[in-house]
Amino acid sequence: MIESAEDVSPVTSRPVRRSWLVQRWEDLAFLHWAVDPSVVAPFLPAGTRPDTLDGVTYVGLIGFRMVGLGFGRGPGIPFLGTFCETNVRLYSVDSRGRRAVVFLSLDAERLIPVLVAQATLRLPYRWSRMSLRRDGDSFTYTSRRRRAAGTFTVRRGPAITDPTPLEHFLTARWGLHTRAWGRTVHLPNDHPQWPLHRGTLEHLDETLIAAAGLPAPVGPPVSVLCSPGVPVTFGGPSS
Repeated sequence: MIESAEDVSPVTSRPVRRSWLVQRWEDLAFLHWAVDPSVVAPFLPAGTRPDTLDGVTYVGLIGFRMVGLGFGRGPGIPFLGTFCETNVRLYSVDSRGRRAVVFLSLDAERLIPVLVAQATLRLPYRWSRMSLRRDGDSFTYTSRRRRAAGTFTVRRGPAITDPTPLEHFLTARWGLHTRAWGRTVHLPNDHPQWPLHRGTLEHLDETLIAAAGLPAPVGPPVSVLCSPGVPVTFGGPSS
């Protein structure tokens, strides 16, 4: 039996009590397209369903810089713990009502973190050639690997003082769902409220979403957001 989903809150109500991983996400761009829940349902782990807002769910293309990835309470791993990343993600809710994200792909430019994440949590990391270039308020994210690539440029606009319900829905996520060790697990995370900015998409050329198995997006994204970033703590996995 599936319980009601927890409230969408800009600050987690379930703080991580024991740190498993620490990191910082910086210079983020969030691109989102609306999609029918029936399209993404087959991609979600057992025991979860598409999370929806007004009957619609979303696929996200997220570019950012991972900084200071480390175990426990840190410190971050020198060199290997800082790298560019771009992910394709969906939105899920489980039988306990926990809202989360599900990653279809995570491109990263450091091989060792990719191999560790693949081996331990079975996360779909891919080793890619990547870059993040800033020109004033414009950020260009580039990722290239076999059979898939993506380049997009987003201009960071004014700060958002009162995020809409959709903007909260897409960013206020306090965990991830994944299939590992023969079961669906949930990894909680904790970070301050997102400092969000409006974004303007200046350029997009990508095949990452289609390479993940979804239909290629049609038309521009319905939401473009930016953030300078937040420090993040992950707790250990649980069922």
